[in-house]
Amino acid sequence: MELASFAVVAGLALMVWSADRFIEGAVAVAHHSGMPPLLIGMVVVGFGTSAPELVVSVLAAVQENPGIALGNAYGSNIANIALILGVTALISPIHVHSQVLRKELPLLTCATALAAWQMGDGFISRLDAVLLLVVFVALMGWTIWQGLRTQADRLGDEIELELESRIMPLRRAMLRLLVGLVLLMMSSRMLVWGAVAIAHGLGVSDLIIGLTIVALGTSLPELATSVIAARRGEHDIAIGNVIGSNLFNTLAVVGLAAMIHPVETGPEIFYRDMMVMSVLTVSLFIIGYGFGRPGRINRLEGGILLSCYVGYVAFLASGVIS
Repeated sequence: MELASFAVVAGLALMVWSADRFIEGAVAVAHHSGMPPLLIGMVVVGFGTSAPELVVSVLAAVQENPGIALGNAYGSNIANIALILGVTALISPIHVHSQVLRKELPLLTCATALAAWQMGDGFISRLDAVLLLVVFVALMGWTIWQGLRTQADRLGDEIELELESRIMPLRRAMLRLLVGLVLLMMSSRMLVWGAVAIAHGLGVSDLIIGLTIVALGTSLPELATSVIAARRGEHDIAIGNVIGSNLFNTLAVVGLAAMIHPVETGPEIFYRDMMVMSVLTVSLFIIGYGFGRPGRINRLEGGILLSCYVGYVAFLASGVIS
């Protein structure tokens, strides 16, 4: 158990460090290739921060631990909205100015509804996985089209300022991208092995470990990105990071994991975890979209979101203890 605990802690620490290097390198390489700042913000930053979730879930599925794969994806979505946006809004209220992000909020709600519908029969099959991946590819096409045709957007402006303040030579960017990717895979393997060993040692399900320890750990890059962005007044980066990550987790991460190993889902996953994720997603849509006024997450709403996360984790922990 001690070795497994060390593997989890070391894996999480190495994952956070390597994910940061991976994202920095990917952003710099994309900038050197001439990609528009808005597209970098929507694709590289928004989806890139979910690289840990992708690697961990795919690795867990390959090792026939679908509970960790699914728990990691949905648990990360819950943490992204309730924990990350909650903490970020308490530090600095989040204002949503980007019109592109306002369009992505209903898309995230629809993607969550699709995931809930697929889970209704208690099984995510390979056919379900194909549908998720097809929707993700279509979403990527729409994202690229939006990023190329939109001339002015607040998210693009914020990303451009970040790029100007962090100029990196192409060779160094490629080295960071490669090193970050290799270490990300190594740390994910450590994390999955340790998480499975702890789950078996404590007699709890892989799903619970995936929803808590693994999901929280893989969400740390999003937490760091959003908090730093909020402190700099880059609110659209803060919320765009969460929206992009949740879309990626719901469609690509679960889709790839289920393609490798179809997932049988118990009723508790649907009525507990999926319902919590769905309610939080709809809440984010309502307060972030604005409906005739600028979208905004104030400190009170941030406190409510954070309280929801604490309550959710406490509920999971009470079931383990009892």
